[in-house]
Amino acid sequence: MIQNQRISRHLPSPSRRLLNGGVALALGLALLGCANERAPESAFVLLDGSTVTSRQLQGKVTLVNFWATSCTSCVAEMPDLVATYNKYKDRGYETIAVAMRYDPPSYVVNFAQTRQLPFKVAIDNTGVVAKDWGDVKLTPTTFLVNKRGEIIKRFVGTPNFVELHQLIDKLLAES
Repeated sequence: MIQNQRISRHLPSPSRRLLNGGVALALGLALLGCANERAPESAFVLLDGSTVTSRQLQGKVTLVNFWATSCTSCVAEMPDLVATYNKYKDRGYETIAVAMRYDPPSYVVNFAQTRQLPFKVAIDNTGVVAKDWGDVKLTPTTFLVNKRGEIIKRFVGTPNFVELHQLIDKLLAES
């Protein structure tokens, strides 16, 4: 924006207004585009070796959670993710917990088994899935996807579960 101001100082007044209006329009369109951004085409490799794709999840409200066993916030939010899954699973809701590429697979398997995680757990051993979802590097990072496969909300850090449940209720009610 500073460079934009430097350029606009040298333009006649109508051109300055046009430039600033164009910046505002571009920003508005960018924000509008984020509201219904398509979830990327991804293949999630689950702990049992099977694969689930984002396309297969269309028609469901889906929570995609990027996490790691070494992430204290991730471990702390797992009981809330389990409770959320159990609350909505019979209404067309799915959760996929995607372990980051640096997480040792044996740790992920042990965590999922000892905590009896009821939802799908995937390991992103190549880092491709995290890259496809906006180059996720911080954990936990969670995406809420509607039935049409559009990202509705991105949480960086632990979600506000009251807000998350309100969104899930709203999305499940949509046809």
